[in-house]
Amino acid sequence: MTTPYANAVLDDKDLQEKLAAINPKYGPWVTRVAGEMWGLPLIDQKTKALIALTTDAVNQSPLGGPGSAFAAHVHIALNQGATRDEIEELFLFLTVYAGFNKMVGCFAALNDIMESRA
Repeated sequence: MTTPYANAVLDDKDLQEKLAAINPKYGPWVTRVAGEMWGLPLIDQKTKALIALTTDAVNQSPLGGPGSAFAAHVHIALNQGATRDEIEELFLFLTVYAGFNKMVGCFAALNDIMESRA
């Protein structure tokens, strides 16, 4: 496991490069705005990552392909100390509130992401 960042956006140069690769104006803007939010002090980085995954699961398909916020947030959560078991429990919990059909895609995407990290 990597050492968690103090700020999961501003300290992750790989994430910033990937955002800039999507669009050279969009990437730096997202880095500044999201970095400021991730820098707020009261909620820890791991919890913020799990919250971000929750919003991804509820609002969009986890199968977004390149530039997928879902995949980025899974990587951030893992890098911030979340375990696969914690992410899976989050998805089980969300199944009750977000729906079975949304969460089955999240579990499948998580499997693919974990396989790519192995």
